[in-house]
Amino acid sequence: MHIDMAQFHQVFFEESFDGLDAIESGLLDFTPGEPDPEAINAIFRAAHSIKGGAGTFGFSRISDFTHLMETLLGEVREGKRRLDEEASNVLLASVDVLREMLTAARDGAEPDAPRIDAQREALAQILDGAVSSHGAPDPEPILAGPPLAQASAEQVPSGETPGWKIGFRPHRHLFRTGNDPLRIIRELGELGELEVVCDLGGLPALDALEPEDSHLAWNLVLHAAVPEEEVRDLFEWVEGDCDFSLQPLGEHSIPADPTEAGADPETGQHPVSQNDADTQGGREGRPQLKMLDRPPERRQDDDRRQEPERRRERAAGANPVGGNSIRVDTDKIDTLINMVGELVITQSMLGVLGEDFSMQKLARLKEGLAQLERHTRELQESVMRIRMLPISFTFSRFPRLVHDLGKQLGKRIELHMSGENTEVDKTVIEKIGDPLVHLIRNSIDHGIERPEERLAAGKPETGHVYLSAEHRAGNIMIEIRDDGRGLGRDRILQRARERGLVSAEDNLNDKQIYDLVFKPGFSTAEEVSDVSGRGVGMDVVQRNINELGGSIEIDSRPGQGTRFTIRLPLTLAILDGQAIRVGDETYIVPLVSIVESIQVEPDMLGQVAGKGETFRLRDEYLPIVRMHAVLDVPNPGKTQVEQGIVVVVESGGSRWGLFVDDLLGQQQVVIKSLEANYQRIAGISGATVLGDGSVALILDIPGITRLATQASHEHEPQISLSA
Repeated sequence: MHIDMAQFHQVFFEESFDGLDAIESGLLDFTPGEPDPEAINAIFRAAHSIKGGAGTFGFSRISDFTHLMETLLGEVREGKRRLDEEASNVLLASVDVLREMLTAARDGAEPDAPRIDAQREALAQILDGAVSSHGAPDPEPILAGPPLAQASAEQVPSGETPGWKIGFRPHRHLFRTGNDPLRIIRELGELGELEVVCDLGGLPALDALEPEDSHLAWNLVLHAAVPEEEVRDLFEWVEGDCDFSLQPLGEHSIPADPTEAGADPETGQHPVSQNDADTQGGREGRPQLKMLDRPPERRQDDDRRQEPERRRERAAGANPVGGNSIRVDTDKIDTLINMVGELVITQSMLGVLGEDFSMQKLARLKEGLAQLERHTRELQESVMRIRMLPISFTFSRFPRLVHDLGKQLGKRIELHMSGENTEVDKTVIEKIGDPLVHLIRNSIDHGIERPEERLAAGKPETGHVYLSAEHRAGNIMIEIRDDGRGLGRDRILQRARERGLVSAEDNLNDKQIYDLVFKPGFSTAEEVSDVSGRGVGMDVVQRNINELGGSIEIDSRPGQGTRFTIRLPLTLAILDGQAIRVGDETYIVPLVSIVESIQVEPDMLGQVAGKGETFRLRDEYLPIVRMHAVLDVPNPGKTQVEQGIVVVVESGGSRWGLFVDDLLGQQQVVIKSLEANYQRIAGISGATVLGDGSVALILDIPGITRLATQASHEHEPQISLSA
């Protein structure tokens, strides 16, 4: 029977990436010189699981590389060495390399071999400084300590011929765990010349054969002077799922035969063993299969010939973990199943009413429709919760970022995170990562001072960056705050005037000045580095957040620090919108963009240089966007601003007034991609189907304001300045 192991690859990659995150997090939290045994054990177990899984699924490069990491961690766990800063940094770099190797294996690509070899050498130098002739560490001294020629009897098998006798009997359920005995035997064969004797005696009659059960056992003779630990490591992945015995080749006693030991043939809970005569010829009544493994040279040639096929096999079973899969709590699934059950009951009830409907059943029909509406809404909420993931999936990358960047810039920085369990839509999590990375880097590079500067300013030499998330008013609020020097208000204003972004006559408040950092190409850095200073990034941050239907605000205090506050919708699949009417058309404005809606009086209208047609809202003049003109709507209903409604929206730190005919009410709408079904249209972010079956376009407020700005340079305002 052939089992396609590729079907288990996705789970292996998901668990391996989770394991890498655990290793990285543990290393970042570790205090040099103060070992925490439980933390070291957790890191070691994660590395061991990755190594074992990689070996089981045939990813030998990953398994070999992880084995070096595991060896170093094992020595720390056993108290043989301290995990100092140098070793911790090498392990963190090894995590990066291992993550690249897993990604390459998942995508069916070739890993960066020189980078892998260089990191293997770094690990070897940390362990004992040994480097092989090919530039990669020699694994034997690393595993066993001294060279094999000087090893003790406990490290290498005794007897005239070095080697091991191995008894291996998988339990019946082994295949259901995703393990394959032949892969383990193949890995064992790479250690040296291997003699394999397969015991077929456990095979049942054909009519009683269960294809997914394991019925075979093996007696193996390994003719190679390898340490016992290295042999046992290959079988640790199936520990608890098999019976295993190991004995030096020079000894004559071999474990008793499983059947003679009184083992239960149904459960397979028995030791594996045979005597020497069994190994050489087989027992009467027990069919035996014997083969001598090929010499290692021929096996390597075969591996090279089979490598393209293996790559195709890996690619076929490797789905991008982040893109096509999502882990869901079983409670959410149970709730969804219950909701579907309620819908089925309601549908059945309505079906009975419809078979012989009369007006006497109208009250029951209304009740059934109300129940259907309630269950549909609950089902919608349950389905949306399935897509909700903790924002820790995004936050988890930042401890490493802060650690590396602080070291690079010579700054002492502590990162404090809160609200990691706040749930948000998977799509939002995937798209908010890059903006947050840039804001964190900005806080570290521009905000946090060097230790000597902080001490001179009366601050502790260690700077602090705070990252938090919380639900608030149907949105998710993300805050990035530091206790650094704050934004240089005067410096920003001076640079903006030098670049012609504002004039000397403009009287800007603090918020407007801070928002200038979002202008394309704007930077106050005196010199360009590989961290910042090129004037790119903050404008992209704002654009990406706006594309998510969110907004970003800045608050800064000189000498005290800066706070970035991001407001995002919980999901991009459904939004709360305000329906508006423009002529005969209906449009949806995202509620998150609306500040307020007012009816403008004639004395509020005016004209301001550079803004065109405006209206006065308290102490501020806001530009008016005539929606029927921007959207090219035929037969506009109302042409005088005071006759309609002005919807005040916020985009890119600025406020605008959208002149519309009327407001139709607020509602939740399901977003349909216009680009996927038609084409991309400026000012439109999507479409939705309304309750009456008509289609309404969803407005992209940043796009609308850009269109309005372009139009203002081509047309004169229709309303002159009022008295």
